[in-house]
Amino acid sequence: MAGTVLITGANGSLALGFVASLLKSYPEHTLVATVRNPSSQQDPNTAKLQAIIAKHPQVNVLVEKLDLSSLAAVRLFAEKISHRISSGEIPRISAIVCNAFAWSLNGMKTTSDGYEASFQVSHLSHFLLVLKLLGSMDAASGRIVMLGSGAHYPERENPLCKLRPGLPDDLEQLLHPADDDPAQIHDRGFQRYGTAKLANVMFANHLSERLDADPRLGHITVLTMDPGGLVGSRAQVEQKAPVRAIMAGFNLLMPVLKHVTQAFRTTEDSGCDLVAVSVGPEFQGKKGYFVGLNPDSPARVSFDAKEQKKLWDACWEWAGLSEGETVLQT
Repeated sequence: MAGTVLITGANGSLALGFVASLLKSYPEHTLVATVRNPSSQQDPNTAKLQAIIAKHPQVNVLVEKLDLSSLAAVRLFAEKISHRISSGEIPRISAIVCNAFAWSLNGMKTTSDGYEASFQVSHLSHFLLVLKLLGSMDAASGRIVMLGSGAHYPERENPLCKLRPGLPDDLEQLLHPADDDPAQIHDRGFQRYGTAKLANVMFANHLSERLDADPRLGHITVLTMDPGGLVGSRAQVEQKAPVRAIMAGFNLLMPVLKHVTQAFRTTEDSGCDLVAVSVGPEFQGKKGYFVGLNPDSPARVSFDAKEQKKLWDACWEWAGLSEGETVLQT
């Protein structure tokens, strides 16, 4: 059934591929495309998004401002969308795609809330957004899609970073990390990104269990998709110069490489995969972790019930949630 599809970071590289594929293949859906700056005059990436939308005038698309670096802005946005749905202005939500992320490979950044940006933008704000919007979802077939990454595994070496991701014993360090050692600025930034992605996966696994236990919401599913190494993503600009050069070379070779490896992907191909897991009939009712369209195993710690609950409780407190703000039984 046609519903509303909401994606965060809608003018990002992967999201542009997603939007183009969704509007072409599933024009019956309403798209709520959230961006930090909705002005195509001020943001060239929003201009790219608007150009894609203009090719599909028959599709109902709303480009909405959403600043994930402000929890107050997330709360107000969720309440506005919920009102639009309850009033019948737009259909109930078929899918929430938590695509937006932030990383800081050239020095730690903080949000307007004073929190470390990678964790708040990539995870904490999505935690708040999803829980606020659960009551506006299609309870029979809604899907929540988190974005994974090969960087989230504590048990695997990462050729781009010497430091492993992981939850610190004191979870407050997720919001207020220690200052970076000047010799580790890049790797500490990559580690924070990987940890935020690990939090995404842990949230997906834990939320899935909570939804299964709630008789009103048990048909809403949660999955995580790793889009692969997006060699053409504009986020590569923060990588070290040698890595940028390698990724640019891979990008030129993608017409050939796409047939021999899934490790590197184009944003267009991964965008199509993201559409499939979000609204495609072949993924209806599916849960778990996927690399592209293929099931895979996430980090071992992502299944640790004690660690899941510890992170959940901390995020609940940091987001300032109260039980009346979500329909999920808590």
